[in-house]
Amino acid sequence: MYLCTVYCAPKKINIVTSELVIDVQTNEISIAVLEDKKLVEFQKEARNISFSVGDIYLGKVKKLMPGLNAAFVDVGYKKDAFLHYQDLGVDFNSLDKFLKTTISDKKKLPSIGKFNRLPAFPKEGTITEALTQGDDVLVQIVKEPISTKGPRLTSEISFAGRYLVALPFGDKVNVSQKIKSNEERVRLKQLIQSIKPKNFSVIVRTSAEGKRVAELDTELKTLVKRWDDNMTKLLKNKAPSLIYEETGRTVALLRDIFSPTFEHIYINDADVFNEVRDYVSLIAPEMEKIVELYSGELPIFDNFAITKQLKSGFGKTVTFKNGAYLIIEHTEAMHVIDVNSGNRSKSTTGQENTARDVNLAAAEEIARQLRLRDMGGIIVIDFIDMQESDNRQKLFDHMRTIMANDRAKHNILPVSKFGLMQITRQRVRPVLDFTTAETCPVCFGKGEIKPSIFFMDVLDKKVKDVVKKLKVKKFKLYVHPYIAAYINQGIYSQKVRWKCKYSMGIQVIPDQSLGFLEYKFFDRDKNELDMKDESLSA
Repeated sequence: MYLCTVYCAPKKINIVTSELVIDVQTNEISIAVLEDKKLVEFQKEARNISFSVGDIYLGKVKKLMPGLNAAFVDVGYKKDAFLHYQDLGVDFNSLDKFLKTTISDKKKLPSIGKFNRLPAFPKEGTITEALTQGDDVLVQIVKEPISTKGPRLTSEISFAGRYLVALPFGDKVNVSQKIKSNEERVRLKQLIQSIKPKNFSVIVRTSAEGKRVAELDTELKTLVKRWDDNMTKLLKNKAPSLIYEETGRTVALLRDIFSPTFEHIYINDADVFNEVRDYVSLIAPEMEKIVELYSGELPIFDNFAITKQLKSGFGKTVTFKNGAYLIIEHTEAMHVIDVNSGNRSKSTTGQENTARDVNLAAAEEIARQLRLRDMGGIIVIDFIDMQESDNRQKLFDHMRTIMANDRAKHNILPVSKFGLMQITRQRVRPVLDFTTAETCPVCFGKGEIKPSIFFMDVLDKKVKDVVKKLKVKKFKLYVHPYIAAYINQGIYSQKVRWKCKYSMGIQVIPDQSLGFLEYKFFDRDKNELDMKDESLSA
């Protein structure tokens, strides 16, 4: 008789692994967040943008609007920024007194620790009671300029860290509601109260759960020092002027989303690589090695299949499972998303089941699209009609579950009897839109191009110009993957013929972001060579 032992494998836990890919170009930085190799977040910013959420300005009140109970403040932007009475904050009296004391005596900055706080600012009141035209006011940007509107401001100054947020002139400690353990909430509150400096309120973020006192104390001291170091600019500067500049977009994004699930952070620029590595070594020394400098020949977004996902994910029509697709429309007031079953309409599982399955899959793609495009404001979703209330409830619950990881504040309403779901989502910067107009790199805005059969002749002239006129002997040529394959094919390829003809070193690199007849030249120092001037080939 044999005794058989049955081995039961432990239940596999599905852990989402995240990667961050940063593409640094001369004029812009693009940041992509991947979850299990799938693109879920994307940010793209020009490197010369001076306005960003978190920046603190010394502004000047330009106009009071009693009807709106708000003021327009000059912070140096072409459109005056908007400051509502409710955004002055409970500690505005103390902040205003500190600012006036500093400006009246520009020899020494008052110590915030020795500052006598004033009574709380009333929640109900009028803007004319709080401000007058021409006043200097210390403000912080909470929304970037969107469309024709200027920045949105607040006078509730805050300095955000990885675990804590410090607010000057307050005296409270608040713990994130997302920390569910009562014991942990009490521990964190008592801990912060014991180390909190005078005249500072502190918000304990969710990521502080389980952290030791030494880590929290170090970050709190860093945030307080940030106030002390930057407020000295009030002694020298006049309104409007920048007082504190928020950390770079890369580091700010890391600060908000960094988690133990991060496996890699890839960066193609040495300076940004050092900046990010220093930040990671500060907040999580054991994870410093995940920051890697990308040095591959392929463009970094092509290497990680991000370019393809961008091109397929930002159109008006977005396909997902089994032929179903979304139609996404943008207006000034809202975003409208229509769910279509596509060829799933031929399914034999029944109309109600088909509608339920398509809607559940659509909800996952919609949640991804909201994060990916950073869509905000009002979003109306037209799901496929379902007759059973249980299915509508299941869809509502599913949408709330998959949007739980969305960092933007949002509110979801149940599916109506018409199959509509309404979502409001916080908007702090313009929605990403890839329909930007540029001068055609092939026709230079003329509207006509040479026949594609002559493209190799044009490219040959450009290579000759690089070598003969610009005197560059080693360079890289980026072209569409199809063109790169043609240039590199064969033993005696076009690339080999160029090398023999012009006695130079050339690398031909496929780039998915380029058009079919588009090309770019770079020297050995990664500087782009301007070959758009047609006179070079005259």
